[in-house]
Amino acid sequence: MLRLLNEPSFIEFISDRDVRSLDDARRYLREGPMTSYRAHGHGLLRVSLKMDDTPIGMCGLVKRDTLPDPDIGFALLPEHWEQGYVNEAAKAAMKHRKRVLGLSTILGLTSPDNVRSIAVHRKLGLRFIEEKPLGDKPQLLTIFALALK
Repeated sequence: MLRLLNEPSFIEFISDRDVRSLDDARRYLREGPMTSYRAHGHGLLRVSLKMDDTPIGMCGLVKRDTLPDPDIGFALLPEHWEQGYVNEAAKAAMKHRKRVLGLSTILGLTSPDNVRSIAVHRKLGLRFIEEKPLGDKPQLLTIFALALK
């Protein structure tokens, strides 16, 4: 987690979470994903290689105060990009969203220039909705959505 949150790509496309030590990483997990599970019943999960359980990133559903519905979030260490891992993890999160959580609408957020994330959202069936900043942050985000009938 410490390495992932400090990857230049994570900081550029997601944000700088100010995690610089193992204690910071533990705090991030407690206050982020673990709190999300207690509050919403879902959050980010560790993504690991099947062959040896090596952690390579995270993926799951995130509920933000600034949005009406949860969004799918994902991040992998760069050496594991373009190998299908994020698509596999995101598809599993989407199945869980539908079958277990019964959530009908899911959003996807990314920077307008993050072509890899945009491709993942499209593969998941999410469609472009709009570009706008969220909350008090000026960064423009591309918002995708998928709603079940």
